Amino acid sequence: MAISANDVKKLRDKTGVGMMDCKKALVECSGDFEKAIGYLRKKGMEVANKRAGRQASQGIVGSYIHLGGKIGVLLEVNCESDFVAKSEDFQTFVKDIAMHIAASNPFCVSREEVPADMLEKEKEILKEQALKSGKPEKVIDKIVEGRTAKFFAENCLLEQPFVKNPDQTITQLLDDLMGKTGEKCVIQRFVRYQLGEEI
Repeated sequence: MAISANDVKKLRDKTGVGMMDCKKALVECSGDFEKAIGYLRKKGMEVANKRAGRQASQGIVGSYIHLGGKIGVLLEVNCESDFVAKSEDFQTFVKDIAMHIAASNPFCVSREEVPADMLEKEKEILKEQALKSGKPEKVIDKIVEGRTAKFFAENCLLEQPFVKNPDQTITQLLDDLMGKTGEKCVIQRFVRYQLGEEI
């Protein structure tokens, strides 16, 4: 099937992926635009896995101020090159994630950062709740496991559903960014301030 240069350009504009990869995706998907986007997203995740060992020492510190100065976020996102750090895709991602943090108030970036004692305490509470609800002993561990996963999804940035598109997690958004830029990208750290929070 002949793929027109126009179609390739359209896919590139939509995804930010290189022309050759866009052409290959359209050929693989028989010219189906939506399938080609899915193909590139999947490929982007494969690229992200291959780049996991590379160093991401460039990037930017982004900020977001919300509600007339009542909530503020500082966020560090890293990538491999200054070129990507200055790209529109990367800058937009950082801005979106800072805004997401302001709205969703995650506790940490990933589940690995949740302190062990905090997690144990949470599991104890969940177990107690499950027992009090009269559930049989044999299903308590499964219930606690499911509710712990929910705890991570509510409190860990990478597992939260993106506020602008709840069908997508922050991890999936990050994988998309790596697919577009061709570089390893990492959400390093963030801090969220809310006026009067500590008072």
